[in-house]
Amino acid sequence: MFPEAVKLQRRQVVLATVAACVLPVRAAADEFGGDPYRSAQWPEMVKEFLGAAARVEFDPRVQVKGPTQAENPMVVPITVTAPDLHDVQQIMVLVDRNPIRKVLEFEPLAGTQAAISFRFKLEQASAVRAAARTRDGVWHVGGTWVESSGGGCTVSGASRQDGSWAQTLGQVSGRFFGDALDTPGARLRVRVMHPMDTGLVGGIPAFYLRRMAVIDAGGVELLRLSTFEPISENPVFSFDFKGRPPGPFHVTGVDNNGNRIDGQVT
Repeated sequence: MFPEAVKLQRRQVVLATVAACVLPVRAAADEFGGDPYRSAQWPEMVKEFLGAAARVEFDPRVQVKGPTQAENPMVVPITVTAPDLHDVQQIMVLVDRNPIRKVLEFEPLAGTQAAISFRFKLEQASAVRAAARTRDGVWHVGGTWVESSGGGCTVSGASRQDGSWAQTLGQVSGRFFGDALDTPGARLRVRVMHPMDTGLVGGIPAFYLRRMAVIDAGGVELLRLSTFEPISENPVFSFDFKGRPPGPFHVTGVDNNGNRIDGQVT
């Protein structure tokens, strides 16, 4: 064989070897869909909750803030904001490693900012994500990682243990922060008394607040909220507004057993 032919053959072998080494790395990166947390659950979560054909982008404008370590896995505080993302129609919060992955869906309506704070139950260390859908149909995803000793979804709450939940079920309380009309950064904080049972504790079926809405004094619906089993017992939610809507505010809702929530916040 001529020397040139030998060189060419060796070069082809080297290129084939390099390709064999590089291609599996690319495939491994793609199987996570560009997920910064490289979660094995994420591709299936996209299909189940966002849609197989959905446009999904990891976007730093969607900010998820929570503790680095969950001191109490039954009450993990999370704040989601997207101040620089325009035309947000819906925010969905998902937790990769929870047995029940969907935590809530939030629709900011008239004058409501794309921002929500709440507390939830965390079963084990996991990525906690917020997916914000804009008017063009794109899901913008942000997240944070929370370490946990675990067990938040499989332990009953205090009111279930002492039986007090039956006396307080459905009670609504709250407060609006921001005294004057059109005060920038006005915030509404609402608490609804409910045991929020996950159904993962022996002998206690799932029992949780399912839907909630806030309506101003003029009958304008300000926001809609769908909540699921991982939300903490006696949930507290905070919502931000561009300016203070006219109060008092009517809080309505229903749980998965059909019990009505009906309260007023001044």
